[in-house]
Amino acid sequence: MITDWYEYRLINGAIVNLVNNLDESNMKRVVRHVFDSGGKRIRPIILVLCSELFGGDADECIDAALAIELIHSASLIHDDILDMGITRRGVPSVHAQFGQAAAILCGDFLISKSIELISKYDRAVIRDFGRAGMSMAEGEAADIGSRENSFSEENYLGCIDKKTASLFAASACMGSRIGGASPRLISQCAEFGMHLGMAYQIVDDILEYEELQHEKKSMNTSTTLPHILSAASSTDDAVNRSIKEMQHHVDESRRIIGSFDESDVSDIPDVRGKLLKIVDYMTLDLIEDVGTPTVPK
Repeated sequence: MITDWYEYRLINGAIVNLVNNLDESNMKRVVRHVFDSGGKRIRPIILVLCSELFGGDADECIDAALAIELIHSASLIHDDILDMGITRRGVPSVHAQFGQAAAILCGDFLISKSIELISKYDRAVIRDFGRAGMSMAEGEAADIGSRENSFSEENYLGCIDKKTASLFAASACMGSRIGGASPRLISQCAEFGMHLGMAYQIVDDILEYEELQHEKKSMNTSTTLPHILSAASSTDDAVNRSIKEMQHHVDESRRIIGSFDESDVSDIPDVRGKLLKIVDYMTLDLIEDVGTPTVPK
């Protein structure tokens, strides 16, 4: 189980310390609600693993990993406001629980804290982080416009590349950079993260399309790949074609991890294996858990 990994426990501990060290206030109550609701912590785990992959120390990159989780959480808070989200991770969304003003301010607080955390690293890492935040905002803006009739498959893929995959890519890129990887390997890690993020978002959209996404409920919904494909084919065909697109990105993410030469990576046991487990955990395992047919692993 990923929750048993050292990397997961390290990140969760950092989150607990962050919340506990906040002054007693309404902000602390809101922030505690955000992190008590759970979360897979996958993006920061990817960052730590990609650092360890090239000999980096997990403790050295924990602030960067925490910054990634904070900006991700802030984006979910703001997304729920835009989408009129009712529940997130099976509990009331922040704005539903505390009101819109408190939700906006909590998101602002988390972004500001993430900037403080990332400021200790070199300029390249800070630039990776900033660009990911801008891409996420651009992707969300495109997502809001997805309800237009002209929103195509190409538009959708460009949207999720920015909205979702950009933070996965940044996590892998920043981790490998902190770990001391070469520019070529950093680029490959970013590509790995991009493909994983694309695959994950397509899975999430398939589950939502089939009304199997029970932990999240919103008044406004996006136009997703299955919706676009179903306009010209049957529901089953739209889902199967979406799964095929997901599988392409799964295969690419696995290929990249498998392509690293033994001389490129550290001798820390199981790091590559953990990254491959994350690929399955975020894609094929989610599909199989709800009984949707897919191709073999």
